Amino acid sequence: MTEGPNIARVAVLIGDNARATVLSALMSGGALTATELADIAGVTRQTISFHLAKLHDAGLLEVERQGRHRYYRLDGPDVAQILESLMGMAPRADETRPRIGPRDPALRKARICYEHLAGELGVLAYEQMLQQGVFEKHQEGLWLTEHGRAWFRRLGIDPDEAARSRRSLCRSCLDWSERRHHLAGALGAALMQRTLELGWAKRVSGSRAILFSGQGETALLAILRPEHGRPS
Repeated sequence: MTEGPNIARVAVLIGDNARATVLSALMSGGALTATELADIAGVTRQTISFHLAKLHDAGLLEVERQGRHRYYRLDGPDVAQILESLMGMAPRADETRPRIGPRDPALRKARICYEHLAGELGVLAYEQMLQQGVFEKHQEGLWLTEHGRAWFRRLGIDPDEAARSRRSLCRSCLDWSERRHHLAGALGAALMQRTLELGWAKRVSGSRAILFSGQGETALLAILRPEHGRPS
């Protein structure tokens, strides 16, 4: 008998095609009804109720009742991180599909990973922040530096407010398409939200894609330049 948690139950749940489709659809960070999820998964209402109950019982989904409807979403960023990692591993298990990540160029360039920015721009932002000293890597994980606190405040993000979130303040997340890391945690979510508030980007309806305007992408790249970051 092996020690530690038994992962077989969760693995079996995620391994079902309909349930995997439901979980992938909820990676956008929003909440969907059972009817919407049934349509996405291509199953009946009765079948989706069975799948949603299984996922909820396993702690993968949370449900909120509003009026006559129940809305389902992922049960936190930890679940999203597991799913993003599995998406990155999927091509290894299917030799007939060697291309990694999404085929849609918009999804590859910028997309939402639960609450934070992923794709080419998300990875670029994270790597530039590391180079500028916004974060430091330690054995215990990712640390926000004092310079990093000032960097986020200049962008209109309060690190102290982010620290009060129930999620971790900052951590790295292995990117599905780039196979490098992007920023996750409360600060990753705050950075994503701030880009939307500033009008640099907008969400694409019915997709995980994040569409940056030309000016928005220029503005993002500008704050990532070394001269904007670490002081000399």
